[in-house]
Amino acid sequence: MVATFFDILAGVAVLIGAFFVLVAAVGVVRMPDVYVRMHAATKSGTLGSGLMLIGVAIQSGEVDIIMRALAAVVFLIATTPVAAHLLGRAAYICGVPPWRGTWIDELKGHYDPETHYLSAGNEPVNGGENRSKTKQ
Repeated sequence: MVATFFDILAGVAVLIGAFFVLVAAVGVVRMPDVYVRMHAATKSGTLGSGLMLIGVAIQSGEVDIIMRALAAVVFLIATTPVAAHLLGRAAYICGVPPWRGTWIDELKGHYDPETHYLSAGNEPVNGGENRSKTKQ
């Protein structure tokens, strides 16, 4: 049986997707801290999973499977960055230290661990005083 163009395209998409999922897995194992691991898992994992779903959609050729695969890709693209941001923020708030080679901490001096107040811009952190004044 001769492979069609769509069979080859689907196979290439699945193979490239599997490669990116492998890169994400290696990144989770090899990276030094939770923040970089999370970056590796979300970027490569989303791309790899999305490509594999697109490959399955191309291979099936059925409209309902194509629509489900595209909905899953849109869901991955919409939710993975938000989840990574929330996990990173939770790790920072819980005091998970960054890797010793990290030299930029843009939240340093803007977050008060006692009140959980996060200031914006150049506003200094002084507990919940500014927050309580703005709520009145």
